[in-house]
Amino acid sequence: MTGTHDHTHSHHSHDHDERWKHDGVRVIPGNQLDPNVPSTAGMDRKAAINFARVGAQKLWAGTVTIRPDAKTGAHHHGHLESIIYVVKGKARMRWGENLQFTAEAGPGDFIFVPPYVPHQEINASRDEVLECVLVRSDGEAVAINLDIEPVEKPETVLWVDPVHRDPAEKK
Repeated sequence: MTGTHDHTHSHHSHDHDERWKHDGVRVIPGNQLDPNVPSTAGMDRKAAINFARVGAQKLWAGTVTIRPDAKTGAHHHGHLESIIYVVKGKARMRWGENLQFTAEAGPGDFIFVPPYVPHQEINASRDEVLECVLVRSDGEAVAINLDIEPVEKPETVLWVDPVHRDPAEKK
């Protein structure tokens, strides 16, 4: 190897130390998630990473626990990308113009939902809760309900949260 690399930080300043001490890497303990997130019967949602908690500008992350057999109505999330990581239980996703495509995911699986894709989220189990970690590409909640007749009707328990509103609810 040729050349030298200076490992001394001549521009090192006390100001940077103080700023990064408080605005650097953050660890959010699992038992300190924020439950002050609008939720509804059938689901328990908690925020881990958002603007209010850590100053996140481009991401939202949290956990969601969904009652057995809960389903959303048909919707999409506009320009947002979403990632769902299944911790426990079985998730079923339906998507497409008529929700004609389906896939299931179990513990350890990741689900990617691209922008503008019409879809429906379903707890595929009738007796086991579904526990997931959700990451969105923006801190804002975007959900556009679609007038699609879902293949699986969301009649049992609506999967409703700040992003998935009750289809009967007016904005």
